Amino acid sequence: MTDHDVAQDPDERRLSTREAADRLGVKPETVYAYVSRGQLTSRREPGGRGSTFDAKEVDALARRGGRREPSGAGGELAVRTGITLIDRDHCYFRGVDTSELAAHHSYEEVAEWLWTGEMRRGIRFTAPHDALTAARRAVDALPAHTGPMDRLQVAVIAAAAADPLRFDLSERAVLDTARTLIPTLVAALPRRTTGRPLAQAGAEEGGAGRAGDELGAGGRRATVPGAAEQPAPELGAEDGPLAPRLWSRLTAEPADPPSLRVLDAALVLLIDHDLAASTLAVRVAASARAHPYAIVSAGFGALDGALHGAASGLAHRMLLEVLDRGSAAAVVADHLRAGRRVPGLGHPLYPGEDPRARALFALLEDVPRARPALQAARDVITTTARHKEWRANVDLALAVLTVATGMPAEAGETIFAVARTAGWIAHALEEYDEPPLRMRPSGQYSGPRPPQPLP
Repeated sequence: MTDHDVAQDPDERRLSTREAADRLGVKPETVYAYVSRGQLTSRREPGGRGSTFDAKEVDALARRGGRREPSGAGGELAVRTGITLIDRDHCYFRGVDTSELAAHHSYEEVAEWLWTGEMRRGIRFTAPHDALTAARRAVDALPAHTGPMDRLQVAVIAAAAADPLRFDLSERAVLDTARTLIPTLVAALPRRTTGRPLAQAGAEEGGAGRAGDELGAGGRRATVPGAAEQPAPELGAEDGPLAPRLWSRLTAEPADPPSLRVLDAALVLLIDHDLAASTLAVRVAASARAHPYAIVSAGFGALDGALHGAASGLAHRMLLEVLDRGSAAAVVADHLRAGRRVPGLGHPLYPGEDPRARALFALLEDVPRARPALQAARDVITTTARHKEWRANVDLALAVLTVATGMPAEAGETIFAVARTAGWIAHALEEYDEPPLRMRPSGQYSGPRPPQPLP
């Protein structure tokens, strides 16, 4: 960035500690507390006497509710947790890098380890007959147009009704519920019998572009290597690894080992992400000693918002448009012209690239049918990088997977919801060990002062 750019755009300039504190409405020492917690990044200019802060990053923190003192000093409820740490563009579960966990362990293994501290190789989660029957009947009764999140929310309620012991909040009982609820949710989803092949996501005739590496001469769609030739693995068993079971609920396209590896890694990486909105909802419910099914239901309710779980669907549709039009520049321009942020880019907790996206992109390199979608994603990143310091986040990586494998736009949200269920259970176990009903912040009344006349 040049000095001329700074002069033209005041929001690009650096703020002093005092200026940052004023924008956030906190004390200067609180600003450094935000830095230590990874919520702000500071920089010391050569020859300068103090740290400086990016104005946009400070404003983003203020919009997220940063105008409160951390650690409860100014009214913010601080929640002590030993599950997830986000620090310097890395995410850790119990001190272990999540990318390393995803590279060496399955979703079930990491979930079990997160709950118990024990890494059980080859562990499998199985749905009990009564809960699965109730969940499937409830889901099958829904209208045909019902989306996956609606089906998951109905399934968890039905599974709860089938479990008379759900109010047992002992650690053993909660763990037993967790190991059976997740496979029940997956098995309750209908299998996909139709899908959108990657070829349909490519450029139409005359729409060749950088994302169309798999197009033949004259813009004719060519077969993506490995997409149709790979035999489908045995996806019928409901007691095998969770990733193949979920795959059959997301797409009718054949599964291959590299694609299943990406899906399993995505499940691991999305298990938890500190106190996201849905996780905070879970902690509040657990504080009131709600049972595990109600815990997950609370998480689904918060996740079902356009600003949380549905973000990957926006990135999915954007990539399809890039592939169709053959130009990321035109698609990005349309988003910016409409005043929308480009989907799949930027994350308030990572100044650089989202480490979850980085891990998934590396695995997607080994999936031949993902090449067009990967190139489209790269074009989006390259196009925006010329003007904005936006890096890829996990939603963009999920979109590459879902577009490449013929999954619908809402598939990323389904993956997110299933994966995050394990993290919610971990948070519930922590909260059950805390004093009950501690999640009770005080309201700041802003209505008319009493006494008021009777209406």
